[in-house]
Amino acid sequence: MIPVCRIDDLPEGEAVRITVDDHTPAIAVFHAEDGGFYAVDDLCSHQDASLSEGYVEGCFVECPLHAALFDLRTGAATCLPARRPVRTHEVAVIDGVLHVRPAVRKDAVA
Repeated sequence: MIPVCRIDDLPEGEAVRITVDDHTPAIAVFHAEDGGFYAVDDLCSHQDASLSEGYVEGCFVECPLHAALFDLRTGAATCLPARRPVRTHEVAVIDGVLHVRPAVRKDAVA
């Protein structure tokens, strides 16, 4: 798992963008308004926009470019113009530090 930040450093309703390596897309890590922590691919599935710069409402993030809405719990696109979901990633809090385990890409070569 990759350490992201202390949970106290990510206020509710905010997000942080992390990069893992040259082969893994950037990940947006959110502290949702329900108090939960969620991580999804940072790139909107509709067009090139950073979801970490979007607007958090409840457990949803609105893309800052065209207002597509994604469920942070499932990655599902819940309104147009986005039609495809974004990938979710496992999140854990260990000793007050937020960690993310990037999901394995389906097109990744073993």
